[in-house]
Amino acid sequence: MKLAANLTMLFNEVDFLDRFEKAAQAGFRGVEFLFPYAYPAQAIAEQLDKHRLQLVLHNLPPGDWAGGERGIACHPGRRAEFEAGVKLAVDYARTLGVRQLNCLAGIVPRSADPEQARAVLVANLRFAAARLKEEGIALLIEPINTVDIPGFFLHGTRQARDIIRATGSDNLFLQYDIYHMQRMEGELAATIEANLPLIRHIQLADNPGRGEPGTGEINYRYLLERLDVIGYDGWVGCEYKPRSSTAEGLAWLARHGI
Repeated sequence: MKLAANLTMLFNEVDFLDRFEKAAQAGFRGVEFLFPYAYPAQAIAEQLDKHRLQLVLHNLPPGDWAGGERGIACHPGRRAEFEAGVKLAVDYARTLGVRQLNCLAGIVPRSADPEQARAVLVANLRFAAARLKEEGIALLIEPINTVDIPGFFLHGTRQARDIIRATGSDNLFLQYDIYHMQRMEGELAATIEANLPLIRHIQLADNPGRGEPGTGEINYRYLLERLDVIGYDGWVGCEYKPRSSTAEGLAWLARHGI
């Protein structure tokens, strides 16, 4: 089991660039985070190298995150901005050595109907998947629950498969977030196994509350063991909100036999 610490969520008791050291001290060999763009790429690369960590994932630029945007890939009229974001993400990826990037589809604008949003999303993903393939980088998309983010366009595994098929790309894959899909679909083990060929990255948190495994309703001991049984060999990102300090919350690892 390859676990990556999500540095947006974990070790947030310290400044972002200090979280790499904390992750390494806790035994992680991989890290992920939402976005690197507020920091010089070289500063992050130095932390990765110093603490012998692999960056396994981050997202394309999301638009105005502070203003409530959660991606712009489905937004009509913003193709140029999206394409500029892909270029920026590639520039960072070259420096940081990351081999997969996630694209947040976004909340459907009030001025766009669902079919229009879908067409824009497919076109943007087709562009991004082709551009990233030139760099040897896989593009991922992530269904997100519409309870936490109302109006988010991509919210189910079947829908994601349809979108991937519509792009015609062989460089577009699925990021499966267990927490989000528990809220939207359930049937976690069966769904992961059925979609295993498309899944390149998995993230975890318990439900309700998005806490660490063992704080909610998901049987993580069974589910994590099942990932090994079915042969999932990718990273599992720990994208949860610690109930107390990050260090205290990591006790879930021993309780789950990890």
